[in-house]
Amino acid sequence: MEKKKDKAGKVKVIRNFKPQGKTLPFKGPEAIESNCLECFEYEYATTESGKNMEIITTTDEFTSVCPFSGLPDFAKVTIRYVPNKYCLELRSLKYYLLSYRDVGIWYEHLVNKMLEDLVFACRPRKMAIVIECNPRGGIASTVSASYDAETMGTPEEWKG
Repeated sequence: MEKKKDKAGKVKVIRNFKPQGKTLPFKGPEAIESNCLECFEYEYATTESGKNMEIITTTDEFTSVCPFSGLPDFAKVTIRYVPNKYCLELRSLKYYLLSYRDVGIWYEHLVNKMLEDLVFACRPRKMAIVIECNPRGGIASTVSASYDAETMGTPEEWKG
């Protein structure tokens, strides 16, 4: 901790942003198991009602860890998508979400990684992911990312 005087002569305390040697061990994003995602064929993909059906999946038990301290982060995850030919199989989605449990990842990276993985797995017409992070230090964060095949192209084109 440093002390400096500002222009008015007031003492200003400067705190160094450090984990104080208390970082808990965690894994990197390479530990996220996107290969466990499975899909099943959507039989109504070509019907008028089927083209507009939206699937909304939520969980308020999502956990990852802070990539700075290793402390756990908790969030509600909402996945909304309009399927094309495939739907996400929920058991495999649960395993996928669980694979984040020991992964140190910033929220802003997490939402994009999750969107990429799920879009590549099921190739939806549209998908949006919202992650509502539990407050930490009195500050709550909500991050979201979305995909639209009509305007963004195939996942390969979209990701570049």
